[in-house]
Amino acid sequence: MKNDQNNRFGKNLGKFVTYALLSVWGVIVLFPFFWMILSSFKSYGSYNAEYVPKFYVSDPTLQNYKDAFTQVPLAKYFGNTLIFTIATTAIMLLVIVLAAFAFSRLEFRGKNAVFALFLSLMMIPNELVIITNFVTITNWNMRNTFWGLILPSVTSVFYIYLLKENFEQIPDELYKAAKVDGTSDFKYLYKVMLPICRPTVITVVILKVIECWNSYVWPRLITDDQAYFLVSNGIQEIRENGFGRENIPAMMAAVVVISLPLIILFLIFRKKIMSGVMRGGTKG
Repeated sequence: MKNDQNNRFGKNLGKFVTYALLSVWGVIVLFPFFWMILSSFKSYGSYNAEYVPKFYVSDPTLQNYKDAFTQVPLAKYFGNTLIFTIATTAIMLLVIVLAAFAFSRLEFRGKNAVFALFLSLMMIPNELVIITNFVTITNWNMRNTFWGLILPSVTSVFYIYLLKENFEQIPDELYKAAKVDGTSDFKYLYKVMLPICRPTVITVVILKVIECWNSYVWPRLITDDQAYFLVSNGIQEIRENGFGRENIPAMMAAVVVISLPLIILFLIFRKKIMSGVMRGGTKG
């Protein structure tokens, strides 16, 4: 009886310590978001008057959010990012679905060698890829164009691998039965494989949307025309030529507006993201 009480006490103590550490870590992770939102509601004068930072707003204002859309072309940056995100995600989805289907279901000479070569591309540093992409896009006269932004991001070896692993979990009997019934490969892919692997497909789409929305290095490198700036690059432009380096509250308001769509997207689809990733990591 005493041993059972000691074991129960040990388990409860372990849970308490675990949750306490997770709570502390959660506060550390969420504090920058809290400070960003808090600062966005402070006026420029009150923020600069704080010799010791205050963790509350005595006189909240929405002027910073108004300035974010009136003093700088933030709506234009949103529109550019929306076009870039939708086009890139749609083209990439078409490419990776067809590639994953080919590697998982079709039989052709050298398939394993080609797939191994694909996986080896993940070992190449992104900096080298950016350099070659920059030279290619420049030679094609696609700088300061949406195609120049989109084309280098329309495929992903990791997403092909993730989707291929999901496709391979579908029994071969379904594919053989469909072929006996005269079903084409594209119809089988659309009617059978994609519905079964929908959680992973949704996960890939969400992750790609987040990746496109946060894209910074490549858009900054390939565009110097403000008409093609994305929200991530627009932040730097806002800092340099918009509010100025000193107007931190206005900058925080712009960052809140830019971050809000991704936060909402993640909160809505977080369960699908986790289920899709876990599904791709299991076999059998």
